[in-house]
Amino acid sequence: MSVLLRREVVAELVKERKPDLLVLSGLGSSTWDLAAAGDTDQNFYFIGAMGMTVPTALGLALAREENRVLVITGDGDMLMSLGILATIGTQKPSNLAIAVLDNGIYGETGGQETATSGGTNLEMVAKGAGIENASTAITKEDLANAQQEIISGTGPVFINIRVAKEDLPLIMPPIDGITVTHRFRKSLIGKP
Repeated sequence: MSVLLRREVVAELVKERKPDLLVLSGLGSSTWDLAAAGDTDQNFYFIGAMGMTVPTALGLALAREENRVLVITGDGDMLMSLGILATIGTQKPSNLAIAVLDNGIYGETGGQETATSGGTNLEMVAKGAGIENASTAITKEDLANAQQEIISGTGPVFINIRVAKEDLPLIMPPIDGITVTHRFRKSLIGKP
């Protein structure tokens, strides 16, 4: 069995990107990996706001039903806001997909183990919160199936993707929060 690599996974998740897809990335590795896959105005990067990616994506999905919303975040960010899964399971936004890059560590703060290293199963947490379309990807075949769910599955979709622990070079997106916010907003409504 081959080990899934973060940056390759993120590139795969956005390679067949449709114009209406909005992508939010969690702080740290998922943001660097999304920037490496290609910076666009429809990317919103979280830098320094741990735990806020999925709640923000839920609000966006509810407000922009005509758009598909994809979250790409890490297990640490997801663990920081597990309660939001219950709200997603209740609201059931059909246009929301969550891809968690689960390497079992807090990569941005020194590699301490997360709860997923100790037995917490994010797929089961999502299912327990009412997100029926939840799965775990471990192989490239699993990832291909997850990709189809992310693109066109009935949401909410939750995919926990087990990836290798890697220390990769940073690919920096624009890090000025005001600039990122204005360009993202402009891509949605035509004005900053």
